[in-house]
Amino acid sequence: MGPSNPVSDLATPNIWLAEFQAILQGAVGGFLFGIPLLYTVEVWSIGSSTNPRWLLVVLATTLLGVGLLTQVEGFRQTLSLHPLEALLESIEAVSIGVVCAYLALVLLRRITLDTPLSEALGKVVFETVPFALGVALARSTLQGNRGRDRRITAPFTRRLASPTLANLRDALVDFDAALIGAVLIAFSIAPTEEVPLLASSLPPLWLLLIMTASLGLSYAIVFASGFTDRTERRQRGLLFSPITETLVAYLVALLASVVMLVLFQQLNPSDPWSEWLSDVLVLGLPASIGGAAGRILI
Repeated sequence: MGPSNPVSDLATPNIWLAEFQAILQGAVGGFLFGIPLLYTVEVWSIGSSTNPRWLLVVLATTLLGVGLLTQVEGFRQTLSLHPLEALLESIEAVSIGVVCAYLALVLLRRITLDTPLSEALGKVVFETVPFALGVALARSTLQGNRGRDRRITAPFTRRLASPTLANLRDALVDFDAALIGAVLIAFSIAPTEEVPLLASSLPPLWLLLIMTASLGLSYAIVFASGFTDRTERRQRGLLFSPITETLVAYLVALLASVVMLVLFQQLNPSDPWSEWLSDVLVLGLPASIGGAAGRILI
């Protein structure tokens, strides 16, 4: 056997090394976003008492959210994906999130050999949500080149690549970023007892003040703080003016708040609508701030 050719070795990429590096980057992104919820005692309690059917709902919702993120972000370097490849990467991202959440819970001794299987599964599933979202965001959050190299996944995002749909594409990117920011900030708050405690102590008119503060802070962060190019944002037309963008982003934050409170079983169908409204508006405050930060950072 002759000596190896160094030039040939350099030209041939090691696919196993590249695969390991991609998984490692995904895991790093998972730990970056998953760590805060690991230290939330309510999540351990909710996970321990949740029935298997609801755990499947949480996992399915997580896969849906990760799938949407994988369309434009993901943890691999590929910038053009077939829908089937995007689906497989989404499943892989959730799997990495499951493994990372399990290892972290074992490290912190929240899961031991004495922990019942149902309790361990509940803890792992709820902790998997932020880990999996972090994996799906690893490429953009860890590389520092946000917004310039978003993925194109056929056929939907390729249609949006048309110059005539540039405003709609930019708006969808903004609302996607608002959803990501809202979830990242509010997800560790949603399962806590402070949300219903605060909501129950506020008079109805005070909720209007919460709404006004949420909208005002969101507008100030994106359009009045000087962190973004206001001229570029104002050129998107009347439909995407600062006022409409702020209102729609707030609705996105409220919708994300509803989903998070339902997933953590903080709200049930039998609860009165006034409790739903007050809890969602209270959680909507940090969610709207996170959404505004997401629009200028992601």
